[in-house]
Order: sequence, then C-alpha cells, then structure tokens
Amino acid sequence: MSANSAEAARMVDVVLVKGGRTKIRYPAELLQDDGVRISVRAPWAGDTARDFGFVRFEQGDVFTEHYWRDRWYSVKEVRTATGTLKGWYCDITRPAVLTGTELVVEDLDLDLWRSADGTDVRRLDEDEFAESGLAETDPAAAATALAALDELETLARDAEFDALLK
Repeated sequence: MSANSAEAARMVDVVLVKGGRTKIRYPAELLQDDGVRISVRAPWAGDTARDFGFVRFEQGDVFTEHYWRDRWYSVKEVRTATGTLKGWYCDITRPAVLTGTELVVEDLDLDLWRSADGTDVRRLDEDEFAESGLAETDPAAAATALAALDELETLARDAEFDALLK
C-alpha cells in the first residue's frame, strides 16, 4: 500500500442529514473507531463564519467530532487554528452509521453548547425541534432525543466533561 492510499484510507465523508435531506457533507480525518465511538477531525466546513452570539465558528477552526453507534448525540470539540479551545457544540442525533468511508448522522434539531470553561451550558434549537413534527411522526424517537439532551446537559455540567471524550 502506498503512502497516498494509506492516507486516503484514514479519510471519511461526514454526512449530516436533516429532515431526510443532506444538510452538509465534508471530508474528515478518521482518528478512531473502537466499534462504538467514531472520532474524526475536520476544519470548519462552513463557507462563511457563523456567529451564534456566544461563540463564532470561522475559517481555520478545527473540530474534533465524536459520534456514537449507541448514543443519540454527537460532541464536537471546537478549537481555533492556533489550538485555543472555544468549547463543545453538541448535536442530538440518531446513532451514527459508518459504511465504508461514509459516516451518516441524522440531526434531530436539538443542540447543546458548553463553553471552554464550562460556565456556559445552554440548550439550543428547542423551537426547531418542536416545529420538526418528530413528536407526532415518531413519538418514541422524539422522547429518546429529549432524554439524550437531558443526559448530555447533565454530562456537560460536570467538571470532568472533557474526560468523557478521551
């Protein structure tokens, strides 16, 4: 195997699906797959900066993303190009599916932010979740998603949150 093919084998395409459609697709370096958790690293995939008010994602930011095959969320550590930790952006999702070099994750409209110092933990997009209609079309999935958000918020408020991802 050449160096180029070994390098290519370490790359995956992360595919975020929302409402049955691909929201975004981007290449990422596969860091780890232990059979349960899949970890990848990728630069900010947005075309432009995105300012949430409490954090700004921009060109040069690096995301180390953790997905689980048995959990209904993903956790993305966000750092500047120089390595300064901004915090963690977490998505409530169905469990991740890795097939070949494609990592597919279905976004369920609920998110959570945890600042680098842990003092700002906030639930996001609960209005979008309510508007998605998931509670009507798949009540069991909606209940699981809400329970996952509660679990993730509890974890995020723990001082040892980042140890969860080691």
